[in-house]
Amino acid sequence: MEPPDSSVQSPDLVSLELTVENVEKALQQLYYDPDMEHKNVAQKWLTQAQTSRQAWQFCWPLLSPDKLPEIQFFGASTLHTKISCHWADLPTDQHQTLRMQLLSHISHFSSGPKMVLTRLCVALASLALHTMPQGWPQAVADMVRVYQPEKAGDQVNANAHCLALLELLTVLPEEFQSYRLPQTRRAQLREALAGEWTAVCPLLRQLLQRQEGNSQVKERALRCLSSWVGLDVPLHGESEGLLQDCFAALSDPELFDTAVETIVSSISQPDCQRYTDALVNLMPLVLGLHDQLKAAARDGDMETSHGICRIAVALGETHSRTLLEQVEHWQGYLALVNMILFCTGIPGHYPVNETTSSLTLTFWYTLQDDILSFEEDKQVVYLQVYRPVYFQLVDVLLHKAHFPSEQDYTSWSSDDKEQFRIYRVDISDTLMYVYEILGAELLSNLYDRLGRLLMDTERPKAWQDTEALLFGFQAIAETIDVNYSDVIPGLIGLIPRISISNIQLADTVMYTIGSLAEWLADHPMMLGNVLPMVLQGLVKAELSVSSVSTLKRICRECRHDLAPYIHEIMTVSQDVLVKDIHKSSQCMWLMQGLGFLLSALPMEEILGSLTTLLTPHIQRLDTLAHQEPSPTAKLSIIHILGMLSSLFTTLDISRQDEGSEGTTPAQARPNPVVVVLQQVFTLIQTILSKWLSDSEVVEAVCGVFERSVKTLLNDFAPMVQQLSEMLGQIYSAFPQASALDLTRQMVHIFAGEKDHFSPIQALIELVTSTTLSIFQQGPREHPDIVESFMQLHAQALKRKSDLYLSDHQDVKALFYCGVLSLKFPETPTAKSACMFFMELVCHCGDIPPIGQVLQRDGKLLVHTILEIVGSQSLCCLTEHFSEVLFCLNRHCPVLLAQWLKEGLRVPGFPSAQVSMEQKDTFSQQLLREQTNKRRVKEIVKEFSLLCRGMQGTTGYSADY
Repeated sequence: MEPPDSSVQSPDLVSLELTVENVEKALQQLYYDPDMEHKNVAQKWLTQAQTSRQAWQFCWPLLSPDKLPEIQFFGASTLHTKISCHWADLPTDQHQTLRMQLLSHISHFSSGPKMVLTRLCVALASLALHTMPQGWPQAVADMVRVYQPEKAGDQVNANAHCLALLELLTVLPEEFQSYRLPQTRRAQLREALAGEWTAVCPLLRQLLQRQEGNSQVKERALRCLSSWVGLDVPLHGESEGLLQDCFAALSDPELFDTAVETIVSSISQPDCQRYTDALVNLMPLVLGLHDQLKAAARDGDMETSHGICRIAVALGETHSRTLLEQVEHWQGYLALVNMILFCTGIPGHYPVNETTSSLTLTFWYTLQDDILSFEEDKQVVYLQVYRPVYFQLVDVLLHKAHFPSEQDYTSWSSDDKEQFRIYRVDISDTLMYVYEILGAELLSNLYDRLGRLLMDTERPKAWQDTEALLFGFQAIAETIDVNYSDVIPGLIGLIPRISISNIQLADTVMYTIGSLAEWLADHPMMLGNVLPMVLQGLVKAELSVSSVSTLKRICRECRHDLAPYIHEIMTVSQDVLVKDIHKSSQCMWLMQGLGFLLSALPMEEILGSLTTLLTPHIQRLDTLAHQEPSPTAKLSIIHILGMLSSLFTTLDISRQDEGSEGTTPAQARPNPVVVVLQQVFTLIQTILSKWLSDSEVVEAVCGVFERSVKTLLNDFAPMVQQLSEMLGQIYSAFPQASALDLTRQMVHIFAGEKDHFSPIQALIELVTSTTLSIFQQGPREHPDIVESFMQLHAQALKRKSDLYLSDHQDVKALFYCGVLSLKFPETPTAKSACMFFMELVCHCGDIPPIGQVLQRDGKLLVHTILEIVGSQSLCCLTEHFSEVLFCLNRHCPVLLAQWLKEGLRVPGFPSAQVSMEQKDTFSQQLLREQTNKRRVKEIVKEFSLLCRGMQGTTGYSADY
């Protein structure tokens, strides 16, 4: 295409007439004008041109042989657009003419360009779907008859016609699958297309069986079959023969990949289970590939082994139960299972040397699930056959989980290492399923092997063997209750005998101990065997994640039995925290673990241990508080505050009263956490004085108190007054969402307490006044604050609605803030506003200021919801808006009826897509439902779809 004439400027397009010449000019501008603005104008103009009525006429000249491919492509695309989206514009008497024109042009373009041919085929497919079966009976048979290769004069034309026909037959089912159709019409078309399979199947068989046929035609024939199997075509009779032809194509290297795709898609269709005999007949064909599979694995041919494995798994997994039930063919299916087992154990390390074994893992779950779903008497028979296979599978899986040599592993890329990690997780899940088949015998098997390995001091052993067996134990113990296993005591005894010379082995040892934390809680005398190993790992940075997570689990599960070890645990933990051995996230985990540990101490010891643990960090915090702000200081402050938050999350002494005879009740003493917080309160205020404008530091400060309030509940009472005052100061000076979230937590716990009502009320009034100022200035830049503000008032209305009786609480202003919040595009913000109104409406009868505002301004609320529902809301939000309408209907139905009537009688509101009759129906249906919330959601959702012109589009509704 030549560069566009410089005289053709972008602005001229707006006023250009819809002619072939102007379409070509616009296409030149779209493809070759360097100015993006000009391109966008051209794109918009061309899109409008495609939807115009004149497009039915100007598309044909664009397809002239003398036009450039880009212009021809636009002509073909325009045809498809008109047929698929504007079919109703075309008079019925022109359908036949259009069909003949398309058939003729497809014949002309059979030799290319390919992109034009494809668009014409899609256009004809769309026409067929509009007219089948009444307007164009036997459409596919007609297509085959028109383009059959024998009609072409020479071999070149014959191949071109054949390829054009295959393209057309391929896109027809694809176009059907992509169409949004009413259910009845979809069923009608599916039946009509399935009936046309008798014209397609013989053609495909003929093409695949040709000895002299070129590979391109055979490849297209295979792709065509893949397209048709999605229509649930029958697998028996000639179709079964066609599938056998696909297996024959596997011997051709040029067709191998396409043949694999076709076979897999054909036998993966769930509907195939109806054709049991055909599935049974397929087994010898799949088993016949075993030698080719072995040769490919031996030669390192990953593509071939991958493809054959996919076929075996597709048959074995999709039809597992069906083939299990064919008891007279049990040996064939067992052979198929063993073939899949070979694929699981294919030589090489995943993902560097092979990528096949991962394909098989879900098969083993499916097989065990199907076996265990049979009646008990059948289960016994199947287990006799398949338990030995599953024992072999354990060996294979553990071998595949082996780490490579350290030299090889070092050479792997980070992506390869991550894929291997995920692969081991998948193996771990598979071992869990294997346990369902093998039960306790699996643990005994692993234990015996590990025992022999560790006790045999004469034979050299690779660390990978030990690691793999421990990995197997850990995989099962993580998800299965092993408390009653008789091999776990022996395992705990064996673990200290492991010579750890490798990070991967050390990690697995740690994770294995962690997976047994619950067992150790029931057998605390065994803690001494493994806890020293965990503490040794804790001081090594390379074992950070595994050692810290394991210690945390032990502290959580065994905290009441750790008294003999508490000094050692605290000493080592304090040391690694002060030396910054671990990253920040692991420090948080460690503090959580120590919180569990300290919770089990006698009350009189907790404060001393807390002081010892925290003193170095509080001293560091004090130093930072008096430094000038800097990025380094900020990170350190957030880190220390995060450690305090983590500790206070789990340090819970509320259960200590149980069984504490002869001691002073915990409630009579100050909570140690409160004592610490009171000691550092001034320090925290000093930090805020310098960092108040930094949202991350303020969030970290609020996090310390929020975690403490959640854990301590009423024990936090001594600090309510001073924290309320500090929160008010923070928010007044620099409004932040984290301060509102902490205020909401305070409201949740203390708003109902008489002694604390006054400070809580003062705090709410202060933050409300400050936030109203934000709304007056424009809240759009602060969706997080708006979201938290709505959540705060929803909580306050729920916990203590008396707060809204105060003259200082401007309910009307809050109401208008809520209406504005509903319109925010951020889903969480709009959702929070809905929650606020749901709570507000519930109190319209018992809180006079709320009732007065709702009576005066409720119409605005209802009209806002209707506007959003009718224009822009997502499905998840429509559900929340419907709940507000439901609350209104329950608490003020007369007013709601009036507001709906006034709003819906406005022409074009909330959408020009709905008629007055449809709006009346919606209103009546809505007002009728005062108890069925689910039905109200359905009514509002359907009305929302109706407003967008999408009613009945079930395909869209599913994703909406």
